[in-house]
Amino acid sequence: MNLNDAELGKEYEIRSVELDGDEELESFLFSLGCYSGEKITVVDRRKNLVISVKDARYNIDPELAERIRI
Repeated sequence: MNLNDAELGKEYEIRSVELDGDEELESFLFSLGCYSGEKITVVDRRKNLVISVKDARYNIDPELAERIRI
């Protein structure tokens, strides 16, 4: 299942991130702490998703959330 399917407020573990060889995106997500084994929570969902990773909150679009497998 991907991050778009996550329940609000429930903590998940990132299983994988499907990047299709996009090194810039891989570097960006790694800088956020978004990589396999890390805990992630969807805090809010409106047009975009607000996620919590490593005690920080980020706003990501549904297309990016679809690449994050939990």
